[in-house]
Amino acid sequence: MEKERHQSPATPEEIWAILREITEDQREMAKRQEEFDRRIQKEREDFDRRMEERQRKADQEYQREKKIAKQRINKLEELFTTQWGKLVESLVEGDLHRLLNDWGIAVHDTAERRKGKLDKPLTEQYEFDIIATNGEDVVVVEVKTTLRVKHVKEFLRELDQFTEWLPEYRDRRVYGAVAYIKVVEEAEKYAARQGLFVIRATGSSASIINPAGFKPKRFDTALKQS
Repeated sequence: MEKERHQSPATPEEIWAILREITEDQREMAKRQEEFDRRIQKEREDFDRRMEERQRKADQEYQREKKIAKQRINKLEELFTTQWGKLVESLVEGDLHRLLNDWGIAVHDTAERRKGKLDKPLTEQYEFDIIATNGEDVVVVEVKTTLRVKHVKEFLRELDQFTEWLPEYRDRRVYGAVAYIKVVEEAEKYAARQGLFVIRATGSSASIINPAGFKPKRFDTALKQS
């Protein structure tokens, strides 16, 4: 019985057989690992290619939309520039003379895009869209395709310096006017309350829409000194 409890030691042949089996298993495992790694690498490469293709298509779509947006902006700018130019042309060629004459200001000369720069005391640039004059009166007109309150405020600040920038008009009565095609924020009402003539373009003509009894504000040096 005692002899049956002890196993016989492995023979060299059995040990070598076990070692060969272990080695074969390791080779098989290594082979499977290599195959697994190749599959993972291929999937990564495929994923990267798909992502690159998606990014390439997204970039192309972005550039296409950007180009379309730029074309639309250019068309809008061209449209507004054209509208602005037509309004200025209409005012200069006769509407402004007629409109102001109806309000007792008989202007006969108009100048477009009067601009310049002053170097003292600080460098300042100015530009006025239309200046209508006679021997005694000057009406400075700011033209906007879309009139906003901020435009009116900026124009009022410029009018306060008008005779300093253009001293040849110091001895004239100076008035201001805003002309527009479209208006937002009730800017036309704000402009009228500030003493400006308000000119609305309608089709191929224009009209002053200030209420009856309106008294325009003067922005000339003589009035400031009085």
